[in-house]
Amino acid sequence: MLKERLTGPYRHPRQMLGTQEYDGHLSIHDDEMADKLGFAGAPIEGPTHFSQFVHLLEEALGPAVFERGCISAHYQNMVFEGDEVRAFVEPSEIEGVLRIGAEKKDGTPVLTGTASLGPAYGETELDRRRAKLRPSEQLVLLSALTVGQKGAGNPESARMAFEQHMGALYPFSLAQKLEKITEPHPWYTAEGAKDSPWGRPIIPWEMISVLTQYTSDQAKFRARGPAVGLFAAQEIKLLKGPLFVDHPYLLEREILALSESRRTESNWILTRVYDGEDRSPVAEVILNSATLKDSYANYAADAAALGKVL
Repeated sequence: MLKERLTGPYRHPRQMLGTQEYDGHLSIHDDEMADKLGFAGAPIEGPTHFSQFVHLLEEALGPAVFERGCISAHYQNMVFEGDEVRAFVEPSEIEGVLRIGAEKKDGTPVLTGTASLGPAYGETELDRRRAKLRPSEQLVLLSALTVGQKGAGNPESARMAFEQHMGALYPFSLAQKLEKITEPHPWYTAEGAKDSPWGRPIIPWEMISVLTQYTSDQAKFRARGPAVGLFAAQEIKLLKGPLFVDHPYLLEREILALSESRRTESNWILTRVYDGEDRSPVAEVILNSATLKDSYANYAADAAALGKVL
């Protein structure tokens, strides 16, 4: 296990969600929308930073990280186009679990979390944070959702080919992402993957999030809107990886928790990923998505109608 901190180089993450749409409007990743909500700029999507950990974790945990690795992260501060970010991995007080973090060049923390190998994995960052949640009875945006609710589309069919456009939520292809990814790896490409342990190209960690969100609308986890949301925390756990390019997968979704803060209401959704050919479990992804209360025009009126005390 790792004995001292490993630190990666500063990188310039690229914005690729400027034209992202959902609920019939542009997202927080659009400059004008971000400005309306009082943010300094359109933030770069959180999973983008996962790529900066890949080589560090490969050094710390070996190539098994591509098959049984887990990255669990809480996003702390937004990153904007032009910011420089570096990632680091260090020992922790928990046996078998590493601490991870990312920071801007001025020292501003970007994310904090854990990394580990299965099958045990240990207590992850999102395990720890979910354990501290208290049930909320004041939900307005998410009042129609319940903990334990399953996706209406279970199972959903998904795959990711190199030239496949990934829809309104992710208006780009894997090939376009690989042109701008902060940390290339030969195993992401058709040619380089010929020398990999699997002989076929694998989906980068940051694009696993894209794969699991691609068909998310089929779950019909309906919230009041239109409203603007952002990723607050995320965990990607490989059970029998890696995930492969242009391979069929089946997705099943479940709401793990619902919570709120002064400014947001949040859902915690677990997506189980199964191999589309033999239906064996291959990965699990947890996404904590926070919706901004102020971005929903009828929040106060709907809260009053529901008998909520603001």
